Amino acid sequence: MPGKIDASLNEKLKNIQWGEYRLGDLFHKRTIKGIPKSEENLIENPKGYHVFGQNIYYQYPQRVLNDNKYLTQVEPGKPIIAYTSSTAQIGIINESFYRTGDNGAFQGLFPKFEQCNYNQILFILVAIKRKFIGLGYNDSMAHVMDLYIKLPIYNGEIDFAYMDSFVAELKAQHVAELKAQHVAELKAYLSITGLDNYELTEDEQNILDMLANSKMDFSDVTFSRVFDCIKQGRRLKKDDQKEGKIPFIMSGVTNTGVVNYISNPVAIFPKNSITLDIFGNAFYRNFEFGAGDDTGVYWSETEEYSSKSMLFFTTAMNVAVAGQYSYGHKLRSSKSLDLTMKLPVINEKMDITTMELLISAVQKLVIKDVVLYAKSKESLTKRVIK
Repeated sequence: MPGKIDASLNEKLKNIQWGEYRLGDLFHKRTIKGIPKSEENLIENPKGYHVFGQNIYYQYPQRVLNDNKYLTQVEPGKPIIAYTSSTAQIGIINESFYRTGDNGAFQGLFPKFEQCNYNQILFILVAIKRKFIGLGYNDSMAHVMDLYIKLPIYNGEIDFAYMDSFVAELKAQHVAELKAQHVAELKAYLSITGLDNYELTEDEQNILDMLANSKMDFSDVTFSRVFDCIKQGRRLKKDDQKEGKIPFIMSGVTNTGVVNYISNPVAIFPKNSITLDIFGNAFYRNFEFGAGDDTGVYWSETEEYSSKSMLFFTTAMNVAVAGQYSYGHKLRSSKSLDLTMKLPVINEKMDITTMELLISAVQKLVIKDVVLYAKSKESLTKRVIK
């Protein structure tokens, strides 16, 4: 459970009675059948299901469809706890799903009790996690169902209402703390970056008017014309990743593809570059990083593109490949050289000035509401303090 527990919640924990319960008496254990590599013909479909990996996280950001015999049904509103005996990872799954791999390492714990919601299962998960501390690849997980955990009780029965209200209060406290922290951070960020000035210049307004009135010339420009360096990352399995400070990028949109911070001796790609993964998700990177083999990296060593130009390229690349790539048809950087993106041109050359003005104008339009929000929250806080 996230967040720092405040005094009132700590008192709640002290004043509750506790009972010990065996996991085998609380849950049915079921080995989750995975999709064999030979049958991993996943078809992207927004009405499909997510694929979970050995880390109990989405293996891919998209929903997919496959043979129903590999689908694990999870009843709506009644999440399960899943763990992998190969990695000692454990987490909640709150949806019907597929899993990768066809070994017997992926186990599902399905509640035996009728009264069950996300908050209650989250409370129980935290109790189980304490028993998993120190377990790893070389440890036997055969005894999991014989583990005992402590749960709150009332009149000799598990106090599900207490677990529900405790987690709900902890979440509310955490959200309130985050809001206050984010408003302060936002105000500081806007001031430092100069984005608190959202008034458009005359040039920015003119460029927006030209775009709105279709008075701007665009042309198809190949990726290889824009970037003289186009490389693919190298495979680095999650189990081989060593904790460190190097951002490591893989396919997906969660956290813009940053899956870990590592210390492995991987190729370091330069800041002011763009990543484009096998599914066609492009992100601008203003920092040095490593990348997996499902991610291509694009930059130029001969042209000194500004960050605004690179942001424009990122958007143009996203538009250029949208909806064209999936599990069955993956994008590799080596096959992207002749792909084209639409860019503003003048005298048959890329119009960098126009790109930079457009990005600057869009940033100001987007940030305007954010600035006004931050100011209103600051004003409200001052009135409350007075």
